[in-house]
Amino acid sequence: MPALAALARAARSTTVLSIALLSFAVPLDAQCDAQSDLRIEHPYARATPPGARSGGAYLTIENRGGTADRLIHVATPVAGEAEVHSMSMEGNVMRMRAVSAVDVPPHATTTLKPGGYHIMLLDLKRPLVPGEAIPLTLTFERAGTIDVTARVESSR
Repeated sequence: MPALAALARAARSTTVLSIALLSFAVPLDAQCDAQSDLRIEHPYARATPPGARSGGAYLTIENRGGTADRLIHVATPVAGEAEVHSMSMEGNVMRMRAVSAVDVPPHATTTLKPGGYHIMLLDLKRPLVPGEAIPLTLTFERAGTIDVTARVESSR
């Protein structure tokens, strides 16, 4: 009987440990950097047609800390250059401009999405195909670099 009691205690301990680990689980599309308060959610790029020279990538940055940060640079091996852009409508004219940084306020979420701030992938080295993964290196003023993997999604 002592062996059975020890087995029961071990099973309870394993269950408690499993529940504790699950409470720290991160959604599959969220990517964290253990050294910073930033969490990158749903990084993705849009598929491009053959011959396209540019594409777009998008993501959400959650700042869980009490200090503001700024996204100041993006790089990827699939493009000759990656820039953070803003997009706005002025009357019936769409304006897209490169920006030097995107603010990430403390205890807030900043979203790079179609129609707003986004990552322009310039001089693509190949088409972006749905289902593939592309690496992005995000550089922040305070947090430094965070590497993420963006899934290529169909252009809708």
